[in-house]
Amino acid sequence: MRDSKFQILNLKTLLFILALVFSARVDAAVEQQSLPPNLQDRFTKGVQALKNGQLDAAEEAFRRVLQDGGKVAFVYNNLGIVLQQRGEHQRAIDQFREAIRLQPDYAAPRILLGASLLALRKAPEATRQLEQAAKLQPREPLARLQLAKAYQLRDNLPGVVEQYQVLRELSPQEPEYAYQLGNAYMKMAVWCHQEIVRINPRSVRLYQTLGENFLLQGRIDEAIKYLQLAVQADSAIVGIHSTLAQIYLDQGRSAEALKEVEQELAIVPESAVALALRQKIQRSKP
Repeated sequence: MRDSKFQILNLKTLLFILALVFSARVDAAVEQQSLPPNLQDRFTKGVQALKNGQLDAAEEAFRRVLQDGGKVAFVYNNLGIVLQQRGEHQRAIDQFREAIRLQPDYAAPRILLGASLLALRKAPEATRQLEQAAKLQPREPLARLQLAKAYQLRDNLPGVVEQYQVLRELSPQEPEYAYQLGNAYMKMAVWCHQEIVRINPRSVRLYQTLGENFLLQGRIDEAIKYLQLAVQADSAIVGIHSTLAQIYLDQGRSAEALKEVEQELAIVPESAVALALRQKIQRSKP
């Protein structure tokens, strides 16, 4: 699998990014809270220590703020970040839960809680928290990225696709999101193919898919074989006759190509593809 700046981010790096984002940007939920000036200064020093990677100093500052009466959600959130940076996920979870209890509409601790729960392989609960975070801050990419990861751990491929679709809408110029969405679509296609095999191993769609895949690989004989099996299974499926017609035309088998085109037009008289093929076949006749 191709490395990418999102795939290669380990949890510690991702959480440090979250620390910078959510300690620097106060959302509407946090604006409802305040600290006395003396505690605010101490909290600010803790945030700076956290940004500088001075975890002991940051923890001491945040704990002193809490001990001196500054028991507000964003202080618990930042203390949780410190513990999370150390890999102490269970202890971090306790801090994030307290932040959420104090301020249920505060998105940051839900994202961070989801990350720690994912680190502990508690994907169902992580999913619930991250879904709520995405509702609270629907335009926050980090919530979407973590939610996509949670869905992937739970084999929820439609969910993964949905999150990368949203990310593409939020940042259409970001190639990574386009790549990840394409990757999710490919996994979804494989899953759909497996479901077809499970439900009906002689399905017309299975034969059609195999034929089209062989065609993409340049294995023409195998492509023809499975497309013909698809026709035998259901001759009224749109598109199969046109595909066969194009193959036959490329091989110089004009009569067979025309026969397939006429069968396609019998199904869909207005088919632009079939009409164009018929004109092409007619022009190719001596």
